[in-house]
Amino acid sequence: MTARSPAAPGRPHRLDVIIAGGGLLVGLLLWTLDLHGGPPLLGLPASLTLLALTTMSVAELMRRTAPMAALALALPALALDLVTGALVATVLMFTDVVYAAVLYGPPAAARRIPVHSVLVTVLATVVLTALWRNPQVVLISIGIALATTAPAWTGVIIRNHRDAAQTARLRAEQTALLAEMDRTQAVAGERARMARELHDLVANHLSAIAIHATAAQTIDDPAATRDALGVIRENSVQGLAEMRRLIGLLRDPKAAGHSDEPAATPTLDGLEALVHQARTNGAGSGLTFFLDDARRLTGPDAEPKPPAPVELAAYRIVQESLTNALKHAAPGQVRVRIAHAPEGTLVIIVRSPYADRPRPRAPGSGAGLVGMRERIALLGGDFDAGPEGGPDGRNWLVRATLPATGEEEQP
Repeated sequence: MTARSPAAPGRPHRLDVIIAGGGLLVGLLLWTLDLHGGPPLLGLPASLTLLALTTMSVAELMRRTAPMAALALALPALALDLVTGALVATVLMFTDVVYAAVLYGPPAAARRIPVHSVLVTVLATVVLTALWRNPQVVLISIGIALATTAPAWTGVIIRNHRDAAQTARLRAEQTALLAEMDRTQAVAGERARMARELHDLVANHLSAIAIHATAAQTIDDPAATRDALGVIRENSVQGLAEMRRLIGLLRDPKAAGHSDEPAATPTLDGLEALVHQARTNGAGSGLTFFLDDARRLTGPDAEPKPPAPVELAAYRIVQESLTNALKHAAPGQVRVRIAHAPEGTLVIIVRSPYADRPRPRAPGSGAGLVGMRERIALLGGDFDAGPEGGPDGRNWLVRATLPATGEEEQP
């Protein structure tokens, strides 16, 4: 990465204009005061020193916008200056052009110019030593090195520092972007998890309340109305308690974790109570609920206990399936089966009578199926839900397969 000039292409940078103008004025002052490095050589007129000075000033104007063209223009200007009197201002501007060519030029030039400057210095020293055996050759060699090698390698050092700073800045920006993406994904994942938990905690109770409230309004039977009101009260109290627990966890999870009554995560041991609650909520709807737990829990062939996330997901799937059956199923049997498959997975199957009803017993949003699919996907399992044909007519089948072993992500 090359440090780029802020100037527009073809337009000199403001600082370059100042450098070029200042160098030209200083050179004119030195020429006026007759402060030359020596007399002109090869019989050339001294006025050509001004041409070299002007050309070098033009090269300074191009030091950022066209650094290689500026170097190509500065080399003959320096040669002309050296044979016509050698103004110090012209030599100093040349060193700046070399420095700018390394700093602002293409990467290939930044690698080659310092090497070539060293070669030029060594070659000039060898030639001068061979032609002019004088101790002043050492001073001249030092002057050549200061005019070529020193600015070139200074440009290399500055360029490397700028490239390193740019790389660090880009890396920091990339790290910040990745951190923001991770934060956004974490927030989205947490919101989705909260939405699933809220739906699973409340939907079952609210569905039962809606069903029995409708029954209480439509059935002119005091006993049935009292039973419906009892179910409504029981579900409202339970739903309120679970809502308070969830709100407490959201407000202060640490305090909730150290509470005297910690909130236990639902497990598969609570399926019988869950089915019993469905029987109570579905009383009078023509639905009967059965649980077939085919897991081997005791004996030499007992299956290992699934991880907590798997148990929670399985419990929530059964809970949501029973809630959907209360809302939409036709009168008949709702069967829940849970078993271990030979390949080491946990299989949950819920069948309920399926019929085209004019309207559900309680309204739904469709978020339950979405939540079940998300839970299974997080655990790397399979999920399918839809109507199927059966010996007793059409059924609505919910089938989920979960890994029964290993550490999985909390759904």
